[in-house]
Amino acid sequence: MTGIEFLGWAGFGILVAAWIPQTLDTLKAGKTEMNIAFIIMYFSSSLLLTIYSVITEDPVFTALNALLTIGSGINMYYKLFPRKRL
Repeated sequence: MTGIEFLGWAGFGILVAAWIPQTLDTLKAGKTEMNIAFIIMYFSSSLLLTIYSVITEDPVFTALNALLTIGSGINMYYKLFPRKRL
């Protein structure tokens, strides 16, 4: 691993770690208070960047954007379909 690649993976770890608390809160609550426009734009941009990263064969950004797409997808799901309280 080169020094430049290490920087990429370090940034990957920090950014993914930043999303973990929000996603865990969403899963626990079964809903999110995040703005729907933000969620849709974030999900769409992460998905497009994942596709771009796969095409350009960039493993750091493929992994990063794929995980961010999943995280924002979870938030979007619970924003659109909040869990009903029993």
